[in-house]
Parts: sequence; C-alpha cells; structure tokens
Amino acid sequence: NRKDAGDNNVFEGGFLGLDNIGLFDRNQPLPDGSFVEQSDGTSWMAMYCLDMLTIALELARHNPAYEDVATKFLEHFVYISHAMNHMGSDGVELWDEEDGFYYDVLQRSGQPSLRLKARSMVGLIPLCAVTTLESQTVDQLPGFRRRLLWFLEHRPDLTGRFPHVGRPGQAERLLISIVSPERLRRILRYMLDEAEFLSAHGIRSVSRHYREHPYGIQLAGHSYSIDYEPAESTTVLFGGNSNWRGPVWMPVNYLLVEALQRFHYYLGDDYRVEFPTGSGQQMNLWEIASELSGRLASIFLRGPDGRRPMYGSLTQCQRDPHWRDLILFHEYFHGDTGQGLGASHQTGWTGLVAKLLEQRGRWVEERPTRLSSAHSVAR
Repeated sequence: NRKDAGDNNVFEGGFLGLDNIGLFDRNQPLPDGSFVEQSDGTSWMAMYCLDMLTIALELARHNPAYEDVATKFLEHFVYISHAMNHMGSDGVELWDEEDGFYYDVLQRSGQPSLRLKARSMVGLIPLCAVTTLESQTVDQLPGFRRRLLWFLEHRPDLTGRFPHVGRPGQAERLLISIVSPERLRRILRYMLDEAEFLSAHGIRSVSRHYREHPYGIQLAGHSYSIDYEPAESTTVLFGGNSNWRGPVWMPVNYLLVEALQRFHYYLGDDYRVEFPTGSGQQMNLWEIASELSGRLASIFLRGPDGRRPMYGSLTQCQRDPHWRDLILFHEYFHGDTGQGLGASHQTGWTGLVAKLLEQRGRWVEERPTRLSSAHSVAR
C-alpha cells in the first residue's frame, strides 16, 4: 500500500512492475510530478493475494482459523480486480475497451490522465492473476464458503460485472481472475499474433509492431518512446544492463503458460481461440499452452539442421562434440531467433523450461495427433 498514491488499489512506483519495459524510468520521478499507475504492478499485487489465498486455504484444511485469512485475501483481490477493470484515479481505467488490452495510465498534475497505449508484457501480466477453486475445497470450509457467498450476494458493485466469479465451470470449479473469459479472448488476439507477441520461441515482451511503428509521447518538453528491440538494448536504458523491450523472458512466459492452463481448468475444451491469430486454426487453452511450451523448449533443442537456437552463430557450441550438449540458462532470448542473451547462468528462472518439457512430453504421449509438427519436441 506504500505504492498506492491514490489509495484506490491501483499501484505504481519503483520496480514493482517490469524493470525497464515502459516509456519512463520507473525508479525516478517524472519532471512535472506525474506518476504512472501500473497495469503489471497492480497485477502482481493481485497475484500475491491469490497466492496467499491458496496457501491459506491449504492451511485451513488443518486449522479453521485460516479461513478468515483466506477470506481477507479474497476480498483484497476483488478490490484490486475491480479497480483495474472499472476505475482509475479520475475514471481512466487500465482496461481499454476500444483496443481490448490493458495499459499503464499516466496521472498528470492538473491535466487529464493519459493511457500509455504501448502493447507490451505490461498488458499481459493481468492474465496471470488467476486461480480456480475446487468445489469440494470450498464445501469442506464452511466459514470461507459462507463469507464467499455473502460477498457475492451483498457486494454486486464489486462482483456483478464479472458473473464468472460465482458461476461454476468445468468440473464445478470456481474461477477467480482479473480477466473475464470475454476479455481473455480479446487479449489473446494480440498475444497469439506472430506480427505482435508470438515468436517461434515464445512470447515477446514487447509487440513486434513497434519495430516499424515506435510509440512515443511528449511530457513537459521531453520526448519518450518505445520500440521493439529483440536482442540486447541498443542504449544504456535507465542505467540498467537488461532489455525487456522485445526479448523472450522465460519466467513471465512460464507464468503465461500456467495462466492458460488455469483458465482451461474452468473453461474446458469448448473454449477455443485461433492459434496463431489469423491462421483459422482453433485450439483450446490447454493445447495453446502446450504449443507455447514447445516453442520455448525449441530454444534449447537441436533442430533439423542440428543447431540449437540458443547458441546462435557460436560455431564451437553448435558443432564441437565437447561443447554442443552443454546447455546454458541465459537470462533472456532473442525475440526473433531464440539466441541466448544476457547472463548465461540464470538457472533459477530459465531452468523452468524443464517443467515445460516434462508437461509437453506427457501431452504429446496422450494426444499425438494434435501436435504441431513445426514445434514438436525431439525425443
């Protein structure tokens, strides 16, 4: 709450969100006293509430005192979700109905607020604030169930515009998410578009659209812009040495894969969208999550030419038998080629690809006819 200047459950400031993905250095004040209300920072807070809710529900199975804690974090989540979707400090929401996407909002001193309409991972992170509740879990916790039903009945101002919150879905599960199924479909139109976020090796952190069409604004006599940079940053951006403006980052890709799986738990096989956008090929969300996992795994796997995308043009690592099977865990990856960039020892998050490989392998065995031949996993 120290990052909530308007006390309205929309968060801003510092590195609460994604380091240097935006127009401004989030760790420095803007020249005219303006500040940015963050779509990603607010979504991180909502994810935090859902994680704490999940932990509290698990503990409540052994100690009923945690039912109150679970209720508290559910209420916090609902307040944050409502703020993201239905309000801003002066009525400018983070959700843009015309575009069908979430954006940061610039709050300007003495002037109307301004949406920063740059399509980036900032607008995809809201997808990750999602979980499902099993009906038997809710039934086993009468205190939590009673408070949940009370909240749905008596606070329609917060829950009424998202009826899925109280409507059982697949296997009678309940869905708790920032993004409604209707808005999910609109966001995925961008995320699964190969001219925007979808690359052969995962989801880019900034839309490829900005390669030819950079986005910029003027503020207090200064120009600020963002473009698509798929590899290392071309400038010393905000004093940092990393680049969020185009590469594929494994940790946020992993969260997006998990999010699609969780939405599938609720929506089931009948909820289908185009993959890729414009292809005419319809898939359910579990299938799309598996296809994304395959694209991420392809970074590390040898292709038909025997080369691993992660090693790019490093001939020794591609061909020398003493080197070619030594896998490094790079910090991030080229948004077009998959080449490894940044630090090469980021096992802590890039090692998540092992989980994706394991899931992908099981899915291939169970549903081989649905496997995309272009991104199959080598045995």
